[in-house]
Amino acid sequence: MTIESTISPSLSAATSSQDTQAALRFITCGSVDDGKSTLIGRLLVDSKSVLQDHLAGVTRQGEADLALLTDGLSAEREQGITIDVAYRYFSTESRKFIIGDAPGHEQYTRNMVTAASQADAAVVLVDATKLDWENADLALLPQTRRHTLLLQLLRVPSVVFAINKLDAVANPPLAFAHIRDALQAFARDAGIQATAVLPISALKGWNVVEENRQQAGWCGYEGPSLLQILESLPVTPRETGLPLAFPVQWVEKFSSSSDTSQGRRVFWGRVATGQVAPGTRVALLPGGQTAVVAQVLDHARRPGAVAAGHSAGVILDRELDVSRGDWIAAAPEASSDDFEETPRSAWPTSRELNATVAWLDDEPLVAGRVYWALHGHRWIKAKVKRVVERLNIQTLAREEAVQLEPNAIGHVELALQESIPATPFAQSRALGSLILVDTASHKTAGAVLVR
Repeated sequence: MTIESTISPSLSAATSSQDTQAALRFITCGSVDDGKSTLIGRLLVDSKSVLQDHLAGVTRQGEADLALLTDGLSAEREQGITIDVAYRYFSTESRKFIIGDAPGHEQYTRNMVTAASQADAAVVLVDATKLDWENADLALLPQTRRHTLLLQLLRVPSVVFAINKLDAVANPPLAFAHIRDALQAFARDAGIQATAVLPISALKGWNVVEENRQQAGWCGYEGPSLLQILESLPVTPRETGLPLAFPVQWVEKFSSSSDTSQGRRVFWGRVATGQVAPGTRVALLPGGQTAVVAQVLDHARRPGAVAAGHSAGVILDRELDVSRGDWIAAAPEASSDDFEETPRSAWPTSRELNATVAWLDDEPLVAGRVYWALHGHRWIKAKVKRVVERLNIQTLAREEAVQLEPNAIGHVELALQESIPATPFAQSRALGSLILVDTASHKTAGAVLVR
């Protein structure tokens, strides 16, 4: 098997056209006990990012338990499972990395969704020993399929399939070939562009950091190691080409002695889309009043324009009622200076949403239930009008449904208490996503992606 059969052509193109110098934030995911924590431990150890005293602390009977480098909770160590997302940092000569170790149990899928929503890439681990690898028509594990579909829904740009524990099967080349074909068929049917499919052994360290494996062409694979692939992946591009959308997170009270604020309030937050600069005409949502940006401060209170993905302080040319949760959005140029008009913003608002929901609560989602919805920094009530359909993760068919069970993915219609500037998630990750929270238990109940 050649490198071209396992590495997506888009990988080399992305390497040349996207920023590969910035720190890459990626997660490991997949089914339970596929070796996610061990893989991260191997990356940390072989990249020499673990101190000797830390490594000694996870050594048992002369052999290091690599999974303990990320499984830090007492419950995780007692049960031998990953419960919460653990973040670790390491770097090579060419790049820095932020790793999120996501849990594989269905019960903790909500934690995996949280980590994936901020990821530039994902490594989906597949345990070869759990599959009928001798069968060319083998079936993948449900959680492998579910996690991959969630990565697609969350628009994670790069998805790498790593077939693990091939050192523990009788015929590694055959196992890799059959599992690779099953993964590629699933990705093709689901419309997922997989960046790479490669064989590894996280326990032994084969093909994880070093390209030279136990023998040349191990499992018939002659491509780069996992770390080499990660070093070449692009980060998620900022949504700078869209109109301005700025969610207000904190209002700094004006100070007459402040040179930067000129006695006016400063509205702080992170620019979601576009950029904010002095002279920009904006509309305040949901109120609809308009103003002009008088001054913009960066995170260090230096004046100047700020682009999407960076924190900013916005000072308007006049005092308006703005509080946490409001949006400052680009407004079309007015034909007059009459600020009392209420023109449309560049982002239309709506109280009715068609959305894809990854349901994370223990109780099923049914029509008529009311939840808290968080959009940006605004909390509003959301009522489930109708459950339209669910996605069958085995067949990828869309089936009619009246409820969504825990960990199901489906299509629902929501009615909101008030209008929000929501746009399809495919257009903007920042404006097209919400979370639903149970009003009684305050647990995160669902991840909502506007259709």
